[in-house]
Amino acid sequence: MSPNPRSQWSRLRDFMRTPSLARSISAMLILAFGLLIVVNATTFVMIQRTVALNKTIEHAQQMRRAARTVLIASLNAETSQRGFLLTGRSDFLQPYRDSRADMEPALAFLDEGAALDPTLKDTVEPIHRLGDRKWDEMERTVALARQGRIGQSIQAVRSGEGKQYMDELRAAIEKFDKLKSDRIDSRRRASERFGFLTVTMNAIAGLLVLVLALLSAWLVRRYVAEIQSARATLDAANATLEDKVRERTGDLMRANEEIQRFAYIVSHDLRAPLVNVMGYTSELEQAGKIVDKAIHEAEKTRVVDPEIVTAVREEMPEAIGFIRASTEKMDRLINAILKLSREGRRNLLPEPLDMTTMAQNIANSVHHQTEASGARIDVQSLPEIESDRISMEQIVGNLIDNAVKYLDHDRPGEIVVSGEDVPGGWVVYRVADNGRGIAPRDHERIFELFRRSGKQDRSGEGLGLAFVRNSVRRLGGTIDVESELGKGSTFLLKFPKRLILSEPGGAL
Repeated sequence: MSPNPRSQWSRLRDFMRTPSLARSISAMLILAFGLLIVVNATTFVMIQRTVALNKTIEHAQQMRRAARTVLIASLNAETSQRGFLLTGRSDFLQPYRDSRADMEPALAFLDEGAALDPTLKDTVEPIHRLGDRKWDEMERTVALARQGRIGQSIQAVRSGEGKQYMDELRAAIEKFDKLKSDRIDSRRRASERFGFLTVTMNAIAGLLVLVLALLSAWLVRRYVAEIQSARATLDAANATLEDKVRERTGDLMRANEEIQRFAYIVSHDLRAPLVNVMGYTSELEQAGKIVDKAIHEAEKTRVVDPEIVTAVREEMPEAIGFIRASTEKMDRLINAILKLSREGRRNLLPEPLDMTTMAQNIANSVHHQTEASGARIDVQSLPEIESDRISMEQIVGNLIDNAVKYLDHDRPGEIVVSGEDVPGGWVVYRVADNGRGIAPRDHERIFELFRRSGKQDRSGEGLGLAFVRNSVRRLGGTIDVESELGKGSTFLLKFPKRLILSEPGGAL
């Protein structure tokens, strides 16, 4: 069965409202866990920001190298150009061509960076423009030299156009380099601040976690000390309680024995005057017959007073019948009390019992009654038990007899005897019928002495179930009834799987 969320929430709310060490420890652990989560989240954010700053710094460094590559490539190309113009040897142009191959990717990388960061456009565009102009100037002079127009080519170099482009390119690259250097320094400082903040937060969090751990350890130690103290107190109380229970049990058993002896003595003493009453009733009946015979003889010779005839022949026999019925009922009650008293004094003798065979034998003993009424008794497989044989036979026998006695004649009677083992070393037996049933208000009354329920059209004094409950309790068990008027009854017997006697004749 799934737990009720509402009841769980109610228990949690009560736990949170009630001050206790357990609540304090739980709060400490939750606080420490929450603090670790916050620190981890903050550290993660700081690391991500540091990584992002480092990436921008790395990209800035690459752009600075690209700008330097443009400058170096231009210088190398210019040197190669002038060597070619002075010597006319084509092998001097190899550095010129290599510089062109280095310069184009560098300019492309600067353009990409400017596209990602529009603030760089004003510094990257002059580099690209001046680099292209310088390269065009060198291309013209090289072309003139290849055509054999060396004088014009040298005159173009002497004009100072190339030098101007190179000076402006160098200035533009220095400006770009300064801008990037400033940004790199700023971002490096920010990265250092984030790193310092991360270390500081982790140090503070570690210190707080250490403090919380020490507080939790102190609370746990105090909690354990309280538990140990409570356990010691409980052990002392249990030791005292065992002595008190043993003493009270002894007092109770002695009181029970006194009550049983008293019941036996009272029943025995009541029987003596009851026997006298029954004897005198018989003598009075015989005397009434003698008087009736005398009246009969007197009626032959004279008239007898009608009131005398009525008193002797009607009133006296009726009164004697009432006295005899009352004395017989009182005799049965005394016998029942004596039976209860004797059963209470009898020593219990535990032994392994085949309950299936026992119940079947009891069912067979009332077969003539069930056959006459068209009823049947179904004895299912019953778990074995170690208990007192006589008591178990009396208990099961009484319940089956009652079930047969109070069957409903309007439908076929059915009595089922079943049982099973239950956890904890217990066994449960059931005697179920589809008879008259018992009203809810009488579920407890039927186990009381001289109390009966329902229509009193069956013989009995109301002692059977009282005797059964007394016997069940002596065996350390319990008896309950589930019943509804007109639908039948089920008597549930619960016994320990093994009867253990505290002392001879008594169950624990």
